[in-house]
Amino acid sequence: MSDPSVPVVPQGVEELDIIGVRNGAFGAVDGGDTSGFGGLVDPIVLPAPAQRPFGGWFDEVSDELELALQAHGLPVTEAIEKVVIHRDEITYHVRREHLVAFTTLLRDEPGLRFEMCLGVNGVHYPGEEGRELHAVYHFLSITHNRRVRVEVSMPDGDAVIPSIVAVYPTCDWHERETWDFFGIVFEGHPALTRIMMPDDWPGHPQRKDYPLGGIPVEFNGGTIPPPDQRRSYN
Repeated sequence: MSDPSVPVVPQGVEELDIIGVRNGAFGAVDGGDTSGFGGLVDPIVLPAPAQRPFGGWFDEVSDELELALQAHGLPVTEAIEKVVIHRDEITYHVRREHLVAFTTLLRDEPGLRFEMCLGVNGVHYPGEEGRELHAVYHFLSITHNRRVRVEVSMPDGDAVIPSIVAVYPTCDWHERETWDFFGIVFEGHPALTRIMMPDDWPGHPQRKDYPLGGIPVEFNGGTIPPPDQRRSYN
């Protein structure tokens, strides 16, 4: 019989990076798990870097990016940590100090012309040591009918990246929301204030280490207690 504490690695997972193990539904380990999946053990995997040739227009965009970076004196390997191709989508993992220059090239280079940034959102991977917080941007080229994703990673203890509002003004409220929910500070943002939670709200509620907590909710005279006070079915 296999050890339940060791995740079963599915076929093809050798091409992925295992950054942790999920125990129980939604990672709950302190009781209160009423889903019936409290014994779930599942590896947390991220796609590994892709290798050239990427295929299709992915190579065209990557070639244009490399030429543009070199023309502006930015070594490709210094600006781009890795390129990931997963589920027919391409993601450029960019070092945060080069984010503004990189996104400016995405917007301005004729062979790229990603005119729209569709927003940014945060992701929290507590088990990815030194890269616990990620900011993920989605870009659309109307000219070339293409979409790419840009991802920036940072340590939990230094969750600061440059704002790209000066490049893509539509990111204004998206950066505020990402700071509000994940605590990622967008340096240079014109007004980095909360956008969803009250100004005096403690913490950032979409982080995985945020306490469950809550307030009672009433429905037609019936009261639903907050999640951390509901009965556990262990």
